Amino acid sequence: MENDTSTEKKKKKNSHGGDGELESEDDLKSILPYLPLHLCSSSLFWPPPVVEALKALSLGPHHSNVRSGQLLSLAISDLRSSLNYSSTSLSSSALHGYSLFFDDLMPRADSVKWFEEVLPKMALLLLNLPSLLETHYRRHQQQQQPLDSNTTCLRLLDSQQPGLVLLSQELIAALLSCAFFSLFPAANRGATYLPTINFHHLFASLYGCYEEYQESKIKCIVHYFERVCLCMPTGNVSFERKVLPLDRRAVGVSYPKPDFWIKSDLPLCPFEVQRSGLIEDQVHEALEVDFANQYLGGGALHHGCVQEEIRFMINPELVAGMLFLPSMADNEAIEVVGTERFSNYTGYASSFRFSGDYVDQKDTDSFGRRKTRIIAIDALCSPGRRQYGSECLQREINKAFCGFFDMSKYQQYQDLFQYDEHWESDVDFDVKKLREQLRNDAMTLGGPSTSYQITEGAPENQLNQCLHTKAFQPSQHQEEIGIVTGNWGCGAFGGDPQLKAIIQWLAASQALRPFILYHTFGLETLEVLDQVTRWIISHEWTVGELWNMMGEYGSKRLKGETRVGFFSWLLPLVDSNDA
Repeated sequence: MENDTSTEKKKKKNSHGGDGELESEDDLKSILPYLPLHLCSSSLFWPPPVVEALKALSLGPHHSNVRSGQLLSLAISDLRSSLNYSSTSLSSSALHGYSLFFDDLMPRADSVKWFEEVLPKMALLLLNLPSLLETHYRRHQQQQQPLDSNTTCLRLLDSQQPGLVLLSQELIAALLSCAFFSLFPAANRGATYLPTINFHHLFASLYGCYEEYQESKIKCIVHYFERVCLCMPTGNVSFERKVLPLDRRAVGVSYPKPDFWIKSDLPLCPFEVQRSGLIEDQVHEALEVDFANQYLGGGALHHGCVQEEIRFMINPELVAGMLFLPSMADNEAIEVVGTERFSNYTGYASSFRFSGDYVDQKDTDSFGRRKTRIIAIDALCSPGRRQYGSECLQREINKAFCGFFDMSKYQQYQDLFQYDEHWESDVDFDVKKLREQLRNDAMTLGGPSTSYQITEGAPENQLNQCLHTKAFQPSQHQEEIGIVTGNWGCGAFGGDPQLKAIIQWLAASQALRPFILYHTFGLETLEVLDQVTRWIISHEWTVGELWNMMGEYGSKRLKGETRVGFFSWLLPLVDSNDA
């Protein structure tokens, strides 16, 4: 057992930083302006007044006297003053928001327990933040098998800079504790297009215009801290900025031009329609679409409470990405793997309600990440009539493709982008015949239904393996990760649900995904989605053929030659072609 002297030395080391040099200083220096810590002689540390205040809080309310929301708000103000944030002091609404939640809305017994058991451990996490960060940087230096060639330590993943940051759940808990106390500096965030990260905005929104859904959002956050302070999870979470380079000469997969979609003769992947259930309730591993804002998290820490904001509340570790991921450009997406879900909920938007604890049963991969994959892609906001134009259609399909493409299939993508008629003429087998065979195989697997079970040897995977090897060989068994999505870019964003559904299908197919599972959420305009997709698959349309149909419809819609929806326009047309 440690004596008092050794314990004190450990706390001193944790609060003022560890021993030795940090070799990943470029990564650290990129994020340092957005952290509340100081760096000296390659060691991170809190200013001494902050250390003393956090030590007092870590010893509990009998020592710190912080036993209410009102006193908590004063303690937060003092901490911010010690960090010289006086020019950006908390608003009175924020101060009153902490008091309103913990003193009036939270049951008294729960509040007492929270200040006695949870808040001290959050303060201890903050004391340990310097050493947690230093351990994080050193572990990266010692890592023998990085997750990805672009894997880095915690750093600013700026726009047009592809990269992946792997964080432990414990480090994320410390960073979110920092956000709860609103200790991140805000001065430079707007200039680098970083979203809000401090939680005082959330509490200010609660007080400024009380809504029950806003209270439930805070309940999710508070519940997260209760869980991690009771038993700290030991996994990891990765945050990746995915970029399709605009320069076609760049190494890797570049941003597709219009003719890429026009000429694509890849088969469409299987499409299954779900009229009930939620994206986050997906049992099997899949890429789950976050209907994102350009700024990651959208209004999660403000008044927002739709699909993205709800996901950030029930999986609060997503909020950590808001610290270091600036807004997305048209050729970018953000993929997060490994976040744990902590809360149940009911409702949506104004009816959203926290409904208790959720125990996440997802398996973990070899890097300690839960097999929960979330892809954030932002659709055009309020596009109106222009969404039917070729430029907007191109933007949306490329955005979805950026999110859906899988770097493990990099060579297959290279073949697709470099494929042309001259290459095809050198192939020693009939490509068209092969494509027909693969489509027949798909129909054999599940008949004409678009909802058949995905199994080894999905057609798009076989096809591109053949194109690469120039020989037909059944694909080896591997985990095939499909797309689970819904009405992306619709609702508050104002997109056409029928077009958005087809755009995502095309992007998923072109990205060689084995399936797309689409949740309609009961939207009336998508009642015939299953019928339409079944018809298209039964007639073996390619990505290019369906894309060209959509482009033709968009042109007629802009010219005023049709005012009906895409499905109504398409079905009479294909019926007449059959006649």
